[in-house]
Amino acid sequence: MRSATATAMPLRNPRSARLGLRATGLQETLLRKAAEVAHKSLTDFILDSACQAAEQTLLDQRLFMVSDEQYQSLMDLLDRPAQTNAGLADLFARKAPWL
Repeated sequence: MRSATATAMPLRNPRSARLGLRATGLQETLLRKAAEVAHKSLTDFILDSACQAAEQTLLDQRLFMVSDEQYQSLMDLLDRPAQTNAGLADLFARKAPWL
């Protein structure tokens, strides 16, 4: 799956930022072989791979996959009428420690 962000960026904006990295010889060999198999330059392969990993990392912070049962349980909780919570009321009644 190709990301719209990873593939569209170079077309809209010329590459002007420099990124530097150090790799072991084995890492470099692995990356070069993979880039060759993917018919990409080493730079394109590394940037595409890094952008895909970055997007997945960010999505993992916002998107949660749950079963139908878990989703329904959450919806049921959200649909319930609000209940008083003495502990929460006590917490909100306290003065914030930074004030």
